[in-house]
Amino acid sequence: MKKWLIPLLLIAAILIWGIRTNNHAVDLDEKVGKSWADVESSYQRRNDLIGNLVKTVQGAADFEKSTLTAVIEARAKATSINIDPNNVTPEQLAKFNEVQGGLSGALKSLLVTVERYPELKANQNFIELQSQLEGTENRIDVARTRFNKAVEPYNSYIRKFPRSLVANIAGFDKKAYFESEEGADEAPDVEFDF
Repeated sequence: MKKWLIPLLLIAAILIWGIRTNNHAVDLDEKVGKSWADVESSYQRRNDLIGNLVKTVQGAADFEKSTLTAVIEARAKATSINIDPNNVTPEQLAKFNEVQGGLSGALKSLLVTVERYPELKANQNFIELQSQLEGTENRIDVARTRFNKAVEPYNSYIRKFPRSLVANIAGFDKKAYFESEEGADEAPDVEFDF
């Protein structure tokens, strides 16, 4: 065998390995992006339902305007935050989590306040919307969990040597995980004012 053929075969093998490594990282990155889109879709569904919930509450009761205003403002803040799935940072996720947590808190206040209005609790539209919101909150939790499950293999893949060399050259950066908001480990206090 000719001596010049060995280095050529070695270079070809390294090149093929690099291309395969890059392509697999791209596939994993796309899964992370799709998972993030699912998270956003779940939050969008909640935002859409909140508009209908607020209209139902407004139409069914002489309701406390401050509670409805808080929900409407929190919804506006929640829809104003956009995250690029190709550049998910812990800071962006923290800000996203903060505004979504504010919306969740406003919704809890709304639902607690609704307890004072028996005619509203009996309204079929309200009952249906409340049920859909509950289901949507579950979807959000599932989507966030799936996002984290997509981030883990991606981060692991691009950080292991020698693939990390290709990942650094190709510009693949570590993605942030979705973490619970501060204080989520404590049970919320629910108070009824009668």
